[in-house]
Amino acid sequence: MSGHSKWSSIKHKKGAADAKRGQLFSKLSRAITVAAKEGGGDPSANATLATAIQKAKDNSMPKDNIERAIARGAGGGEGANYETIMYEGYGPAGVAVLVEAMTDNRNRTAADIRNIFNRTNGKLGETGTVAWIFERKGSIVVDAGTTDEDTLMTVAIEAGAEDVSQDEHTYEIVTDPADFMAVREALEAGGIAFTSADLAMLPKNTVQLEMSDAKKMLRLIEALEDSDDVQEVHANFDISEEILEALA
Repeated sequence: MSGHSKWSSIKHKKGAADAKRGQLFSKLSRAITVAAKEGGGDPSANATLATAIQKAKDNSMPKDNIERAIARGAGGGEGANYETIMYEGYGPAGVAVLVEAMTDNRNRTAADIRNIFNRTNGKLGETGTVAWIFERKGSIVVDAGTTDEDTLMTVAIEAGAEDVSQDEHTYEIVTDPADFMAVREALEAGGIAFTSADLAMLPKNTVQLEMSDAKKMLRLIEALEDSDDVQEVHANFDISEEILEALA
């Protein structure tokens, strides 16, 4: 499993999403507004907006909040000056870190990201430092106890999935971004529940972390995710099940 999926599992166990729901809604709303501004307010003609709306729904964001965010973007009002910026750097043990931020003040955000890296055993790099390690893919994580491998493989592959991998507790389905929604919808139609489904930057290789570096790495990621301007954090770490359980 990729570092992305492991981190999603850790956050789920710690209840971090519920604890920071207000901040999460703010970030989801910003993503919807920017997508509507850049591609229009019709999700059937704007795949980026459709994905942002679905992610908001997955996180139980109220319908009124979603509609207001679309209206802001489509109307060219609030949020019109936001831009998406990628920051690249390294964490403990040379782990590659890719940070997706959405900001209306590039200088403020750059200073904040640099400060976070500096105080959490990381190092901010230049553009192109680690981006080549990642590929944008659809990632759908399924609890291994909810379905059998043959059924999952059949549904996922027939719908266009590129790969299905498994660890002790979960399956991860990887798709091309263009096939992500089709695979997701096929799983739903087949009655296969999933714990997370998102477009993500998945690593081509991973760095195995021991306890000390794993703790430092999670502190870095948590600090980055606490930033109001940070939308997503991707990293190429991997953690053993034993260490994952201890940290959770």
